[in-house]
Amino acid sequence: MLLILAISFLLTGTISFYHFKQENEQYHEERLKRKEFAVLESINFFLRDQELINNTDSIVSLFDTKVCDLAQINGLDINIYGLNGNLLIASTPHLHESGIIPTKIDPDLMERLYQTADQVLRRYKTDSVDFLSTFDFIRNYQGKPVAIINLPYFDVEDLSREDLRNFLWRLTEIYFLLFLGASLMAYFLSNYITGSLQLIGEHIKNTRLKGGNYQLEWKYQDEIGTLVAEYNRMLQELEASAAKLAQTERESAWREMAKQVAHEIKNPLTPMRLNVQYLEKSLRTDDPEKLREFAESMIDQIDTLSNIAAAFSRFASMPELRLKLFPVRELVRRVAMLYPEHNVEFKAEDEDLQIYADPDQLIRVMNNLINNALQSVPGGRKEKVVVSLSRKGEQALIEVCDNGSGIPESQHTKIFEPRFTTKSSGMGLGLALVKRIVDGFSGRIEFETKLGEGTCFRVYLPLSAQSED
Repeated sequence: MLLILAISFLLTGTISFYHFKQENEQYHEERLKRKEFAVLESINFFLRDQELINNTDSIVSLFDTKVCDLAQINGLDINIYGLNGNLLIASTPHLHESGIIPTKIDPDLMERLYQTADQVLRRYKTDSVDFLSTFDFIRNYQGKPVAIINLPYFDVEDLSREDLRNFLWRLTEIYFLLFLGASLMAYFLSNYITGSLQLIGEHIKNTRLKGGNYQLEWKYQDEIGTLVAEYNRMLQELEASAAKLAQTERESAWREMAKQVAHEIKNPLTPMRLNVQYLEKSLRTDDPEKLREFAESMIDQIDTLSNIAAAFSRFASMPELRLKLFPVRELVRRVAMLYPEHNVEFKAEDEDLQIYADPDQLIRVMNNLINNALQSVPGGRKEKVVVSLSRKGEQALIEVCDNGSGIPESQHTKIFEPRFTTKSSGMGLGLALVKRIVDGFSGRIEFETKLGEGTCFRVYLPLSAQSED
C-alpha cells in the first residue's frame, strides 16, 4: 500500500509538473500575442495618416523617438528590423550589446517569416536567460511590409513556478495524510494477517501423528479461511492415515507373533502324539479302558493345539489375491447351502450382479461370517442365519444376520482386531482375516448389533472392474 502511494505521488507530481509547464507556455504565448497585437495596433494608429511611408527609412525617422514610449506603455522591449534582417531601432540597446538579442535576424527565421507572411514565435534559451520572442511585419496603409517588429518576452517562468510550488505543496500535504492513514491501516492489517498466520503456524508445528490435534475455526470466507479449511482437511487425512498406520503396525506385530506361536506350538506336537500312541500300545495296565480314554483325551488336546497353530499360520501368511470379474450370486448361494444341518437361509434380489474380487478368498470370508454367526447363538436357542445379496449403487451388498447374543459395546472398536477369544471353539482371528480380505477387494465391512437379539455384518464390494495394470 505504501509503495503504491509513493508511486502515485511521483506520477502525480511528474504529470502535474509537465501539465503546469505546458499550460504556462501556452499562457505566455497567448499573452505575448496579445501584447504584440496591442503594439501593432499602436503602430498602425501612427501609420494611418502617413501615406508616404513606403520604405524602411521612413519607419526609422517616424519611430526613432516613439519606440521607447511604446515599450514603456506596454511593458515590453521593442526591436525594429529592416526587411533585410538588420537591426534598426531598439528600446533596450544593452540587450543587443550583451548578445542576448541578436542584431541580425537568422536567415532561417527570415525565410519562415516571408513564407508564412504571419507572426512567427520562437523560444531562445541560454545558460543565463530563457525567453520568448515574436516576429511580425509592420505594414503601411497599402498592406505592404515596410519593417519587421520583434518583441522579446522574459516573464516566461514567474507564474509557472509559483503555481507549481503551491500545487506541489498542497499535493504533499494531501499525500502526507494519505501516507499516515495507509501506514496505520497497513500496521493493523499486517498484525491481523501475521497474527492469524502465526496461530496457524503454531498449530502446524504442534501437530502430532499420534493424535491429540484439534481443528481450527475461522468465521470469515477469505484467504485465511481457505488456508484454515485446507489445514483441517489435511488434519483429517493425517488422522485417517495415522489410524491406518497403527492398524497396519498392529497387524504386522500380530503376524510376527503368530509365526512364532505357530512355530513354538507345532514343533512338539508331532512327537507328543507319537509318544502317547506308543505309550498306549506298550503300557500294560489292569484298566485298559481308562488308559485308552486318557490317550484319546491327550490326542484331542494335541489336535486342538495343532488347529490353533494352523490358524495362526494362515493369519501370518495370507495368500496373494487373484482379482477377477465373476457373478457373485451363485458363489454366495453355494456357501450358504454348505450348512444343511443348520437353519441358514439365502436371499437374493438381483440375478446378474458381478463383482471384482478373488472367489477363493470370498468363500473364506463367507465361511468365517457364517461360522461366527452360528457360534454367536447361545445354547437353548434355535439358530437362524440369513444370508442376503442386493445392490447398493455401484456396489454389491452381502449381509449375514444372526439371532445370537450380540456384541457388547466395549468390543465394538476391537471387533476386527486379531485377538484371543473367550470362546473355546475359536482363536479370535476370523474377523481380522475377513477385514484384511475385504480391504484387499477395495470394499468395506461394517456391522449392526443389539444385545440379546443378534448381529448383522454387511460387506460392500465393487461391481465394476478395476485396472489390473
